[in-house]
Parts: sequence; C-alpha cells; structure tokens
Amino acid sequence: MKSVLIKRARIIDPSQGMDRVADVFIRDGRIENIAENSIDPKSIIDPENILGPENIIDADGQILCPGFIDIHVHLCEPGQSQKGTIASESRAAAGSGFTKLVCSPNTIPVIDSPAIVSLIQDKAKEAGYCQVFPLGALTQGLAGEQLSEMYALKEAGCIGVSNGRRPVKSMALLRALEYAATHNLTVFLRPEDSSLSDNGCVHEGYMATRLGLQGVSRESETVALTRDLLLVQRTGVKAHFSNISCAESVELIANAQQRGLPVTAGTSIHHLHLTDSSIDGYNVQCHVSPPFRSEEDLVALRQGVADGIISVICSDHHSHETAAKMAPFAVTEPGISSLDSFLPLGLLLVEHNIFSMEQFITAITHGPAQVIDQPLGKIKRGEIADLCLFSPRREWILEPSTMLSQGHNTPFLFQKLTGKVTATWLSGKLVYQFP
Repeated sequence: MKSVLIKRARIIDPSQGMDRVADVFIRDGRIENIAENSIDPKSIIDPENILGPENIIDADGQILCPGFIDIHVHLCEPGQSQKGTIASESRAAAGSGFTKLVCSPNTIPVIDSPAIVSLIQDKAKEAGYCQVFPLGALTQGLAGEQLSEMYALKEAGCIGVSNGRRPVKSMALLRALEYAATHNLTVFLRPEDSSLSDNGCVHEGYMATRLGLQGVSRESETVALTRDLLLVQRTGVKAHFSNISCAESVELIANAQQRGLPVTAGTSIHHLHLTDSSIDGYNVQCHVSPPFRSEEDLVALRQGVADGIISVICSDHHSHETAAKMAPFAVTEPGISSLDSFLPLGLLLVEHNIFSMEQFITAITHGPAQVIDQPLGKIKRGEIADLCLFSPRREWILEPSTMLSQGHNTPFLFQKLTGKVTATWLSGKLVYQFP
C-alpha cells in the first residue's frame, strides 16, 4: 500500500474539534502524522526510502475531512441489478466522498439470513470502493409478523435492524423492539402509518389537489412516530428514525431527546432542498417517499439540523432504470439517485448560512458514526485513514456522463453544481480520484 503525503489541506474533523491547515501523512493504511508545520517529504523514510511526486498531493484550498458515512442507502443488488449493482453504486459513493454505507434490508431476497449478509459484504469487498454495513430485516421477509433471527444477523455483521417502509403491527413491533434491546441492536425505523397514507404519492396539500394526485398527510408520519416513541420508552431500545419529513416530527424527536430517550433522527439531503412545489408539471423525478412537503416543513428540517436534533443527513439514494420513471406520476417508482449530487447540495446549504461547514460535516461523519456505534469519522494519529478531500469551489455540471451511479433519476440533472470530491481513501487506499 502506497504512502501518501497530503499537503496544505484545511482539515475539518468535528469529532476532534479540528479546523486548521496542516499536512497529513498516511502509511500502511493509517494516519501516521498531522503537522501544522510543513512535513518535508525528504524527512520521510518509507520501506523503499522514497516518497515520489505521485505520492504527494497539494491540497491547498481544499478541505480534508473524515470519509462520509451514509446510513440510509438502497443497494439494489441482489435482485434488481438493472437499477444498480453494489459495485456501481459503491463506486458512485466513493466518488462522492463516502467510505461507509449502511444499506436497507429491502433487497431481493430480503436481508433476513446470514447468507444474504455475507453475499452483500463479499460483493462490497470485491468491489473495493466502500465498506458496507447491512441492516438486517426486523421481521422475516419484511412481512411485519414473524420476528427475524436478529442475533444471527448481528453475528453475521448487521449493525442494526429495520423493516424499511413495510408496516409492522403494533404488537409485533413491541416484541421486536424488546428482542432487539436484549441484543443491544439499534432499530432503524421509518415512521409511516400505511392506513393513513391511503396509497398516496405526494404531500397532501394544494399541489396534490391541483394535480389530482392522492395526498399523504403529515399525520401518516407523526401518528406512527408517536406510537414508536412510546414503544421505545417502554423497551429502552436504541432507535434511529431514518428519514423524517415534517415540522411536527422534529418537535416530537426534540421532546423525546429532552426526556432522555435513546433516539436519533436523520433526513435526506433532497428533503433539505425541495418542497411539494417541485412536483409541478408531474415531475416524476421528484416522486419520493416520504414526499416533499411544505416550505414550513423544509424550514423546520433545516433548523433541526442546525440545532442538532437531526444528527444525520443521509442520501436516501435509490437509483432506478429509465423505465421506472416512464409512467404516470402515481405509478412511477419513488426515489432519487442522489449520491453524485450529495456534496454540492450540502455545500449550498452552508453557503446560504442554513448551517455551518462544521455542522454539515458533523451530520455526515461523526453523527452517523455515533448512530451505528462504530469508531469512525476521525482524523487522528493512529486512526485508519478513511478520508475525503474536496474542492469547495470547483464548478461542474451534473450530466449522465459525469454521474457514476448507474441510475440517472434526479431532478438536479443538467444543473451547475459547486463542490467536487477530488480524492477518497478507504483504509489508506485511494479508491477515487477526480480525473
């Protein structure tokens, strides 16, 4: 493994309270030295006594931070490789600064057996771009009735359990949370009461009425969230609410945290940018679940991140083949291919003073690491070198030719974006470099 010297980078690591310009030296996959005084390449002795120009990176004007951690991404393999493979989507993740991915259990077959866990991890390791942490199914087949073999899934490598978007009956959920608590497993919950969703596809409001589309009320989320918080209080299980979308949900989470419940929350990068007005003209690229909601909800989500109530910003990446979006709005498949545009969208919020650069990086490094209880997201001597280097001012256009994801289903296509990852290291190995 090649040694690397990164010079004159602005290092931002919220977990260490670090924001300074320094040089970083990586050897044998770990951070060996961090120095504000310039590290002289001639002073470094590697096994061959040489540190060539190809191993020295001038990062002047760029930001070096821990590799990003995405704890809500859909990997369509196994089962739907026409949408994207583990190799293609983890490559897109590495190109966007991510080194760790937490994948949802809704593959085909579902991640409810150690064999599927091993298959996913083996394919991710073979691809070599990111480390993938699978979420095990909360119930067998995600059917919401019989509990999965959670302990076996944990032993196989799952860092938590989830039922994705699939509903779970209240009594079955109570048993599942009790069982997860006994095995110290974090439960990833998507609060949605399907009986209140009523087959809706967009936010229940003016735009839904104008377009004649079935709406999804905020109560479909908040009623389920209220129930889930009560069950968390009873069982003491550690719970993460993966993708909240409403102002009232932010209030409910804040109240639960103030009462000492072991709960965290996340929202997607695109829910911090778009409202239900984006579906005007039946824009199928804005068909997502949960749906984009009102301006009031958008403001509350942004404030939730700024206040630390929402500790995680995820991609909620879901790549689709072209045919999945070529139908009337209500029957198209929800989801956005969001990895390629993730960093520029986050930096745009920083530029508009929605939150600081430190708060943004916290929400994609240290915050997610705490949720999954992994010793990640650190730039420190002796730590594994999972790193992202990006240029915050580089402009580029999101086009099919510039996207690494297999899916091009995004409402941001052909837009000029600012901010580009220039290099990503996974355990000291360069897994992406901007051409």
